[in-house]
Amino acid sequence: MAAAVSVWEGLYRVLMRRNSVYVTFVVAGAFVGERMVDSGVHKLWEYNNVGKRYEDIPVLGQRQSE
Repeated sequence: MAAAVSVWEGLYRVLMRRNSVYVTFVVAGAFVGERMVDSGVHKLWEYNNVGKRYEDIPVLGQRQSE
């Protein structure tokens, strides 16, 4: 119990004591979290749509040679 309290006190001292540090931590965390979610959703989308994308159709958009 005392160890958990000291962890929270340490986090408070490092991150939340000054408003500028806290706001920077929140903004940086939101940016990193958004990038992680975007990457995960993109990989899931690519996995579920293999063979159905424009890039997967070899003759689409190509002209026949005369």
